[in-house]
Amino acid sequence: MNNKNPKIIIEDDQNDFLYQKDKSKLDISFNRISFIFFIFFIIFVIYSIHLIHLGSRNSEIKFNDDKILSLNTLYRADIIDRNGKYLSKTVSSIDIGISSQKVIDKKKLIINLKYIFPNKDYKKIASQLENKKFFYLEKKISEENYEKIMKLGDKSIQPEEKLTRIYPEKNLFSHILGQIDNDNNGISGLEKTLDKNLKNSQKPIRLTVDTDIQFLIRNELLKFNKIFNTKGSAAILMDVNNGEILSLVSLPDFNPNKREEISDINYINRATKGVYEFGSVFKTFTLAAAFNEKIIEPDTQFIDLPKLLTCSGFPIREYDNKIPSNLTAEQILIRSGNIGSVRIGQKIGEEKFKLFLSKIGILGQLNFDIEEVGKPINFNWGKCPLATASFGHGITTTLLQVVKGYSIIVNGGFNIEPTLVKKGKNIKKEKILDESVSKKILPILRKIVTSKEGTANLANVKGYEIGGKTGTANKSFDGGYSNKKINTFVSIFPTKNPKFILAVMLDEPEINKEYIYNYRDGSNFKLKGSPRNTAGWNSVEVSGHIIEKIGPILATKYSEIN
Repeated sequence: MNNKNPKIIIEDDQNDFLYQKDKSKLDISFNRISFIFFIFFIIFVIYSIHLIHLGSRNSEIKFNDDKILSLNTLYRADIIDRNGKYLSKTVSSIDIGISSQKVIDKKKLIINLKYIFPNKDYKKIASQLENKKFFYLEKKISEENYEKIMKLGDKSIQPEEKLTRIYPEKNLFSHILGQIDNDNNGISGLEKTLDKNLKNSQKPIRLTVDTDIQFLIRNELLKFNKIFNTKGSAAILMDVNNGEILSLVSLPDFNPNKREEISDINYINRATKGVYEFGSVFKTFTLAAAFNEKIIEPDTQFIDLPKLLTCSGFPIREYDNKIPSNLTAEQILIRSGNIGSVRIGQKIGEEKFKLFLSKIGILGQLNFDIEEVGKPINFNWGKCPLATASFGHGITTTLLQVVKGYSIIVNGGFNIEPTLVKKGKNIKKEKILDESVSKKILPILRKIVTSKEGTANLANVKGYEIGGKTGTANKSFDGGYSNKKINTFVSIFPTKNPKFILAVMLDEPEINKEYIYNYRDGSNFKLKGSPRNTAGWNSVEVSGHIIEKIGPILATKYSEIN
């Protein structure tokens, strides 16, 4: 045993941490050589007693305020992903404090410290030595620097052993996991909502998310944030049959290891907290409500649809003037007709449409695993609001609620609750919609991707049977609307037997005139530059790239989610 190289020994046995320090390795020097053998004997005796004490005590830490706290009061259970990868973990760390009153030679101490920590502010340290009885020199010191500083043999140097929370994946799950404060209390995300369980449980808490999939989706969003110069973006991937969220990303994100004060509104969780108008994404809800009430069928004809309506003096126009005046209900959704959607909404009626949206979770605030959940802005229903809501104008909700609503519509009409935490297998599901709704809606969503008239051709990734609906909405501003966009694409795959829903939202994207579009339908068609700043030209493109990346993982790992 080398007595000149002290180490920190950390043992992990079923989440019970025992810590030992071999302090016999310290090279200690004294002025009075005549007492060295006697002092050595005393140290040996004390050390032996200390080892016996370590073996009998229940993991205690001594802090500079002389309070003895049990490790159990500081321990938090680990958080792991669905495959057992650590997302949040409690580990041991060493803080180095300086007791100014015990310093014999301040100049010598500072010189020695400079060799170990060359980048510190030593004017500040000198001031602290003069004015403070105790201060921390270095928190979470590395093992290498710990060995170096302890070799100085200066009794003013006081190491403190602590438990600390680390996040191995850094930014990857920041909006999901959240942060803790210096007192070990959760202050946001799952760290807050699961705070009691994390403090009391000895077993890791398993989430529904997949680290590999989360990584791939985040990388694609980061890439396309630059391509389309977005303010931010968000994506949710969820199992439509049980509500398990495999990925939830919101950008920009942060590193929870730094315990940053996230006050910038740009750091909002766009997937769950942000409340937006989603535009034509709502047209699927309108058609589904009509199917559920058995008011129309996919082939129901709408004749002589105008290009312009006015309601309370405000115009309602088609975004595409080339859209025919005679359309079936199915064609209205495929071609994303505004006027046709208004007519369908009028057939449903205000009360029934409002009830339908409430039933599928679009209105009101969702109960979710994290507290960072937005509440839709109060919507004053009436004749004109019904008209605008039918095509997604004026009415707000969150991306998470959109995902929940679409899942119910395509999974046979069963109510599901989105979740980040693994639940039991035997979860009872309530059927809240007529099962015929899914059978009628799914082929239409598929045609939106495959047909020439559809708005989501760029998502036609060969082999995945993707269906979905686009939504392009102007952001509200100062009582009106700006030219800035919220562009969204909600995709479902495979449409013959839906398993997954992927919603991608881009916040304030811009046209990229240099970007090359490569169609994935086998045609090898290429196009340079974005013709328009719509979801069909950016959110759909991002979704196609994401599905190409995650598709093989989903096919091999999650052919059946359990």
